[in-house]
Amino acid sequence: MIRVLIVEDEPLIAEAHRTYVQRVTGFVPVGIAHSGRAAMRAVADAAAYGTPIDLVLMDLGLPDTSGLEVAAALTGVTPSPDVIAITSARDVAMVRTAVAHGVVLYLLKPFTFAAFRDKLDHYREFRASLPSNNDTTVSQHEIDRALSALRTTDLRASTPKGVAPQTLDEISRAVRAAPEGVTAADTATNVGVSRITAWRYLEKLAEDGLVTRRSDYGRAGRPKTRYLWKTKHAN
Repeated sequence: MIRVLIVEDEPLIAEAHRTYVQRVTGFVPVGIAHSGRAAMRAVADAAAYGTPIDLVLMDLGLPDTSGLEVAAALTGVTPSPDVIAITSARDVAMVRTAVAHGVVLYLLKPFTFAAFRDKLDHYREFRASLPSNNDTTVSQHEIDRALSALRTTDLRASTPKGVAPQTLDEISRAVRAAPEGVTAADTATNVGVSRITAWRYLEKLAEDGLVTRRSDYGRAGRPKTRYLWKTKHAN
């Protein structure tokens, strides 16, 4: 399980983030900090007790300091956690500064649960692409593969008329969760849409290069098309 610390000064928002984390497979919220000082203390204490924080969801507008300053300071903790910035700041300077301070992903407020889950899904892929032992050396290929996992595809940006972003998100998630792929019938059952709707969205993902098609030849009858998520698609 990926251990998550939520850093957010608004209690209601922090609780909402905690609930979101609990709904994403492979992640567990282990604490909430309402200030930069509290965040540093929580990360240091967790490391000292042998239960280090893996990921920090960092609000950039904290009452006592900038979340970016906290992110930079966290690099001095061993082992240091990764940071996903959660903010309403959209200016280019802020984004560049966040990257320079070690932020691995950037999530704009307000956001849907689907957008939140998408960021965590990509982060999980990033971690899975690297050895768990920090002392292990890696190849250029392994580094490229890990970094490519962080390059999320904004499905909404290319959503044509008649395609609902939320449905597209749900169907994308259904395909990602099935290593052996899914059929339109499987997807319809899992997502709660008609088979024709599921097929239309799956074909949309295939046209965008996000999934591949595979024909399954079973018993007598027409072959079924199975859709598999591309783990190394270009963004």
